[in-house]
Amino acid sequence: MRYFAVAVLLALAGMEPVAAQEADHPLLHQVAGAVSPDALHATITSLVGFGTRHTLSGNPSPTRGIAAAQAYAKSEFARISARCGNCLEIETPVENFTGDRVPTPISIMDVLGIQRGTSDPSRVIIIAGHIDSRISDVMDAVHDAPGADDDGSGTAAVLEAARVLSAHKFPATLVYAVLTGEEQGLYGGTVLAHYATAQQWQVEADLNNDIIGNGHGGDGSVDLTHVRVFSEGPRDLESAAGVRGVRYNGGEIDSPARNLARFMAVLAPRYLSDFNAKLIYRTDRYGRGGDQVPVLAAGFPAVRVTESKEDYTHEHQTVRSENGIAYGDVIGGVDFNYLAQVARLNIVTMAALAMAPAPPIQVRITGAVTYNTNLSWTAVPGAASYRAWWRDSLDPAWTHSQSAGNATAITLEHVNIDDWLFGVSSISADGYESPVSFPFSERP
Repeated sequence: MRYFAVAVLLALAGMEPVAAQEADHPLLHQVAGAVSPDALHATITSLVGFGTRHTLSGNPSPTRGIAAAQAYAKSEFARISARCGNCLEIETPVENFTGDRVPTPISIMDVLGIQRGTSDPSRVIIIAGHIDSRISDVMDAVHDAPGADDDGSGTAAVLEAARVLSAHKFPATLVYAVLTGEEQGLYGGTVLAHYATAQQWQVEADLNNDIIGNGHGGDGSVDLTHVRVFSEGPRDLESAAGVRGVRYNGGEIDSPARNLARFMAVLAPRYLSDFNAKLIYRTDRYGRGGDQVPVLAAGFPAVRVTESKEDYTHEHQTVRSENGIAYGDVIGGVDFNYLAQVARLNIVTMAALAMAPAPPIQVRITGAVTYNTNLSWTAVPGAASYRAWWRDSLDPAWTHSQSAGNATAITLEHVNIDDWLFGVSSISADGYESPVSFPFSERP
């Protein structure tokens, strides 16, 4: 009833609820339809075939260990690139690390396929998964560690994204990132964050896919129609003034990562059949972490994508059978139709972000002691128009909007600043829309 009453008032004022303004893009249906469960199966079969992909397994042979797996990722990017007229640049950034799980210095290498944007190449959208694997003993680099789901599934999604999206051109740059060293200390994400910073990339999204290949939980629960998307609250890298503004005026659940997660949640039901994103307002699963964490620490929006139901007998387990229970991360534990759905959501999200303008920057808000709300922002290259958004502070998603045309400011008349949360999005000439930017505000 509350939504209906608000919708009536907005209609009388010439404003529309969000449902009336949804756009539908044939390209996004096309890339979703191009995803192949068979291709995902072939990739994970190859990864499992390397025996172990432990970060410390070195280079004992061309067919076993982390170096062999990395060479495979490079060869797959090269094969994909050859099909699209050499549209991918293959980079292998390397850094040296030591740590609790890396007792002697070791070089950690990521493998990146970079598809440069046609008109705005400094804007970057990343999909990432880690190629390294482990068993019960995190330091065991000798015995087989199949890593089919953790994180062969994420690596397969990265390569499938490259295969599907490289057939198209996008204004922004797409980066397909195969990371190493996650299990030993999130080192692959650290290398990626450092490389992005050094390259001065304007990273708008890092979709970190880690354990995305199964919706059957170890407790017997099953959910094949959702994938979890984890996102941080207040930004990891936030100024003191920004922290004070968030505490005083709100925004605890409106970081760029949160609005990226909401963006994915809107796309899922529109372009996928019977599949949705379940948003988890937490950086990662409780007490655990992934390669999105160092990317967030560098100041870039990032989310973790993880299957709906985890089976802990398959994670970080030596392959064995005990008391009638089969342990180990083997390929039989991957549901390839489910994995294809998760890959589709990632691919649709990347394409939608790359086609849209960047989210508005320097969004400001005023309107204290008035009955209106004023929003202003800096113009974004490629934006043909902008949209102001608002929602009740208890609503998880943006519910109402008003077009600002091509202006960089708008007054929302009779929308009281004290009663709602606000944001602004950018829209391209062909209707692709960015995630929402929450206004920065300082405590008085």
